[in-house]
Amino acid sequence: MSDDRSTGGPPLLQLQGIEKIFPAEPQPVRANDGIDLCVRAGEIHAVLGENGAGKSTLMKIIFGLLRPDAGSMRWQGQPVQLASPQAARALGIGMVFQHFSLFDSLSVLENIALGLPAGWSPDHSLTPLRQRFEAITASYGLQLDADRPVQSLSVGERQRVELTRALLGSPRLLILDEPTSVLTPQAVDSLFVTLRQLAAEGCAILYISHKLDEIRRLCSRCTVLRAGKVVGEVDPRQCSESQLSTLMIGAAPAALHDRTGNRGALRLSLHQLRLPPAQDFAVALHAISLELYAGEILGIAGVSGNGQQALMAALSGEDRRVAAGMLRIDGEALGGAGPASLRQRGLRYVPELRLGHATVPEHSLSQNVLLTRAGPDTLRHGWLRPAGMAAMAAAVMQRFGVRAAGVQAQARSLSGGNLQKYIVGREVSAAPRILLLAQPTWGVDVGAAAQLRSELLALRYAGVAILLLSEDLDELFALSDRLQVMAGGRLSPVVPTAQMTLERLGRWMSGLWEETQHAA
Repeated sequence: MSDDRSTGGPPLLQLQGIEKIFPAEPQPVRANDGIDLCVRAGEIHAVLGENGAGKSTLMKIIFGLLRPDAGSMRWQGQPVQLASPQAARALGIGMVFQHFSLFDSLSVLENIALGLPAGWSPDHSLTPLRQRFEAITASYGLQLDADRPVQSLSVGERQRVELTRALLGSPRLLILDEPTSVLTPQAVDSLFVTLRQLAAEGCAILYISHKLDEIRRLCSRCTVLRAGKVVGEVDPRQCSESQLSTLMIGAAPAALHDRTGNRGALRLSLHQLRLPPAQDFAVALHAISLELYAGEILGIAGVSGNGQQALMAALSGEDRRVAAGMLRIDGEALGGAGPASLRQRGLRYVPELRLGHATVPEHSLSQNVLLTRAGPDTLRHGWLRPAGMAAMAAAVMQRFGVRAAGVQAQARSLSGGNLQKYIVGREVSAAPRILLLAQPTWGVDVGAAAQLRSELLALRYAGVAILLLSEDLDELFALSDRLQVMAGGRLSPVVPTAQMTLERLGRWMSGLWEETQHAA
């Protein structure tokens, strides 16, 4: 292997003094402040930082989505100015975003075709692309149906589409943002083997993750950002997770609350819930039964796309096809009741899709409180109360440390982690009796994740019944009192968390639990 394809060779990508300032009130936001970054061919380089540290802005500059206000970029030693993602892809830079850029009405394969350079198929045939698509998805264990419309995909499945699209471009530099959130432990191991193979072949990888154990396992260098500046570059293999956390957020993450407490009364139950798919390619639910008690956290694991969306839609009232007796809250039959009716009974829901489901992207944070918190503080005699809306949004932002230009900032302007803190805070501050959460800390930095998890445990201790759907297995083990797994629209037996092993959980996530349990 030549020198320029090894971790010790000259830089493949070099950034010097990168600055990016966004106009905002009451003062501009300096997202990147004199950042230097050097990435060599054949290395897996982590970029670590808390939400709002400037990671996403920096990656968008590298990928040509944003232009820096100052600083320089060199590719293989030559100065470059990337005016667009197409220019970045032409150099061999691929990126998988935390927020996706997909057309809902098109199929998976059609979306991937749109991301390829002009002239990739002179006869406009998708057949060669389909063959490459099937080879890539099989190699990486990324389960995807090429003909399925994107609008029917879960968040995790959409991430797989973006990852597959990037890999099909044979990148020389691959930027990955939270790439393992959709994978089982076994599939993570398989992905790491593939990434190491790509690096050995000369592909540089910029790896963004809040899973510090992954960074320590996979990456040979780590650049740490805080408040838009580089605060350190370390070999993560030589650092503990506590040292990385302290470097990233300036302090060790807050400890979780005491897990003591007694389980209370049955709050919510599902009995033999069967639902056909709500739309083409969606997953049917097969005889789902569960019980959720006051003062407990019931965790549900599973690879994205196995019926989790359908289950949450049924529990939250968004899918009103549920027969009355199948869903009960405090013993009252409420199947078929809508979200507003269930909210009146103390049920709150944090969906996995932040933009377009949990928030209206173009609306301000103040306006977005109305989605689930319409009431005397925000409405009077049918008229909006802007002062009340602003006060409610400001209270959520202060309590949960949401970084934004203010309550009038559009939801889409926030980083993924800050938007998630706002959404969770909006529902938690409503004093729920039952709380449903889907991927609550996906893309959230270690400090913010610790805060959110601490809030959940405090709610549990106060007697709230919490259903936690997550693909972060460490999170499930840390928070859940009992665990179940969804696979193929079925729900596994329930097991106390203390009796569940990681190997067993991964096997169940592949649908491999005892067939006798499927009989229902």
